Amino acid sequence: MTSLTAAPRAHERALTPWRRFLSRHIALVPVFAAAVILVVMIAGAMINFPNFQLPRILSSILLDNAYLLVLAVGMTFVILTGGIDLSVGAVMAFTGILCARLLSEGVPVAVAVPAMIVIGGAIGLLIGVLVQFFDVQPFIASLIGMFLARGLAFVVSLESIKVADEGLLWLQSTRLSVGGWYITPTGILALLTVVLAALVLRYTRFGRTVYAIGGSEQSARLMGLPVVRTRLLVYVISGVCAGIAGIVLTAYSGAGYPLNGVGTELDTIAAVVIGGTLLTGGSGFVVGSLIGVFVYGLIRTIISFLGAEQSWTRITVGALLLVFVVVQRVIVSRSATRR
Repeated sequence: MTSLTAAPRAHERALTPWRRFLSRHIALVPVFAAAVILVVMIAGAMINFPNFQLPRILSSILLDNAYLLVLAVGMTFVILTGGIDLSVGAVMAFTGILCARLLSEGVPVAVAVPAMIVIGGAIGLLIGVLVQFFDVQPFIASLIGMFLARGLAFVVSLESIKVADEGLLWLQSTRLSVGGWYITPTGILALLTVVLAALVLRYTRFGRTVYAIGGSEQSARLMGLPVVRTRLLVYVISGVCAGIAGIVLTAYSGAGYPLNGVGTELDTIAAVVIGGTLLTGGSGFVVGSLIGVFVYGLIRTIISFLGAEQSWTRITVGALLLVFVVVQRVIVSRSATRR
């Protein structure tokens, strides 16, 4: 046994410290690449745009994309297991407009908000049941959830419903300022979601099981890990995050609308992948998804500064996705070679 392990260790000692670090922490490479891209974009914007004030811009990105960050947290859990959830945009729209409808009919915000979170989790549970017990592919199961949630959103109302409840609008109207930075309760909620998710993935058995399932579901079963329960829970978490995002978006826009979130599921997946989470599962970090959301938001901001059409946002994000998918394939190939 000693002779078998001596060769890899001798090989590692022959590497430079930097290469040795990358060899041991190869999963960090995509996250590091996303962070470098974010820093380069910020530096370039500050050099080329005199009106680019970093504290104000980053605060604005968090303000405008708090709902996307919450969705990205839930999507990270799903993708880490090797799944996908296309329903998040529709669930966000459904919970948002239903919340607006309930508030307009006099339901207390303390009742309406928890109800939306429960409804989001219920739709996520439905998708998880289809995936786990009926062996439906995650793509198809979440597509069913997307059609269901979007249809229910149109059942609630075909038009926008304005929100007048100060208890909900407070989440967006209140700003805490320090120097040039500012943050709203929606931004705080989004950041707390990131912190909680990161702690769960890093320090709990559930988090370790999520990574194990994404690495190899068969191996996770052989180790006696609760695969069934974990796969159900990740879709419930994604649904809960979509419910929270619906509340955040409704507070942000001041209204619920059945067409909210069309295409948002793709933006969410893009942010998670740009943040370094492997689409094959088993590798990724919630902090990377946070970076991916800021990269996405910064791209939109820079394009606005350039005065170009927002269609260039999609083109740029698509190019970044291509780069990161190629990087992921290289990482997967290297990991397979090492094994």
